[in-house]
Amino acid sequence: MPSPASPPPEYRSLTPEALDALERAAREHLRVALRRRGTEYVVVAERLETSERDDVLAGRLPMTGELITFRLRDLESFAVLP
Repeated sequence: MPSPASPPPEYRSLTPEALDALERAAREHLRVALRRRGTEYVVVAERLETSERDDVLAGRLPMTGELITFRLRDLESFAVLP
């Protein structure tokens, strides 16, 4: 019997490993589950960029196609999904 797949790691702080995971997600257009102000979003990562003084993740909502930007410092947690 195959063992169940382990869940993706959830990041709660912006360590170098967490930033690498976000960069890979944006480069490969992977899904990212993230929590901001108590609301959970699942988006397809489009790009990671610097906007003024903040690092920003731009992600597209799969259901509507709307592009939403998230300041990394506002994220409570995130996980790059397989």
